[in-house]
Amino acid sequence: MATQRNGFKKESFILSVDVGTTTIRCNVFDKGAKIRGTCSSKVVLLYPEPGLVELDPEELFNGFIAVVKGAVQDAGVKMSQIVSLGIATQRGTFTTWDRTTGRPFHNFISYQDLRAIDSVTSWNGSYTMKAVQGAMTLLYLVSRQKRFLAASVLVFSPQQVTFRLLWALTHYTQLRQAVAEDTCCFGTIDTWLLFKLTKGEVHATDYSNASSTGMFDPYQMCWSGPLFSMLSLPFSILPKVEDTIHSFGSTHSSIFGVSIPIMALIADQQAAMYGECCFDVGNVNITMGTGAFVDINTGSKPHTSAAGLYPVVGWKIGEEVVYLAEGNAADTGTAIKWAQGLELFSDVQETSAMAYSVADSDGVCFVPSFSGLQAPLNDPTACASFMGLTPSTNKCHLVRAILESVAFSVRQLYQTMLRETCIPVTKIRVDGGVCTNDFVMQLTTDLIGQKLARPVHHEISCRGAAFVAGLGVALIR
Repeated sequence: MATQRNGFKKESFILSVDVGTTTIRCNVFDKGAKIRGTCSSKVVLLYPEPGLVELDPEELFNGFIAVVKGAVQDAGVKMSQIVSLGIATQRGTFTTWDRTTGRPFHNFISYQDLRAIDSVTSWNGSYTMKAVQGAMTLLYLVSRQKRFLAASVLVFSPQQVTFRLLWALTHYTQLRQAVAEDTCCFGTIDTWLLFKLTKGEVHATDYSNASSTGMFDPYQMCWSGPLFSMLSLPFSILPKVEDTIHSFGSTHSSIFGVSIPIMALIADQQAAMYGECCFDVGNVNITMGTGAFVDINTGSKPHTSAAGLYPVVGWKIGEEVVYLAEGNAADTGTAIKWAQGLELFSDVQETSAMAYSVADSDGVCFVPSFSGLQAPLNDPTACASFMGLTPSTNKCHLVRAILESVAFSVRQLYQTMLRETCIPVTKIRVDGGVCTNDFVMQLTTDLIGQKLARPVHHEISCRGAAFVAGLGVALIR
């Protein structure tokens, strides 16, 4: 962090907040990247109907404020000593609100939400999509531009914001009225927090978060005009897209007693890559958390995939743009939490020993697809299921099958990444709560044929957000 020290004053600190799927965590870092204080709280997920997953926007903001105050208190420092705030957030979870009053029109609709699955399935099989894919194929054959190749194999996914936003526009009258009156704001969690922290002064996001919505063109580095035209989505509601390191304004003094500069926004998976120092082409980060993610640094050009890997912006700092090719399996960690809810075990720490207590899964297989299957199968209608159950199946067999499904999901993503990108892997880093499980780590290592080491630093996304926020102090001052 030598380059990050230049902008610091004596006894000054960096504040970093990671709003994940299940936890909001805040760390206070000193200029040596040491954590001086920490605080966390749970993210409350709402399930109003089967398949629907929401978050209360005001409750999330209040939780954010609480962990910031708690971390600063835990560090024994003053708010006036905080010189920079960096925010990492879960991706693809969005809400809309009134630009004037700041009042949300509805709860956050989570990336795990399946309310738009019927629309996704219908569009993917429609004549319109087939025509678009055919036209893009012709354009690629003529121009050889890879963005047309990517569009020629385009399929929509429920994890993308697109059709959940279309659903909201269809079902909320006040939202449609606000769009007509040009008083509507759209935003993922980072944008909502920024708007609230600045008391409505700033409506913006960064390239890493925008590129993770499914509505952004990473080749042109802008919101996708053709997509918005095809689906009749309004451009007016979108936030301005800024660099990952940017002077996003300051927190209003009424919130923390002083104004704190907001120097960085970054999506959580990209923050993990940055926190693990995966700065070079071929660097890979495997995250095993609520979902399993495999990301590879592809350098200054987005990767075009035919198997469902998604090209996202890792970060944009000045003129430098770093792209990632990403594959994910949405429900690996969710499956473990679900099994705990069924009382297959009481403590997650027990699961590794339970899996090792039996020689195998007794023929039981588990498919962790509560939100469908992602790359390379790309089947949003797939259901989670156990297969191979017999009278001899016991809890340990079921737990082993669930843990095996995590490792096999990572293997499938890793092999897809190798086959699709043809980029030699130069470094592999692993993070996420599931990587503390000995059984999953060992099986994953065996399956991909690579040594995997647990992270030296935990809460990697928080660390990555701190790094970019700290770098922002040096670059912008």
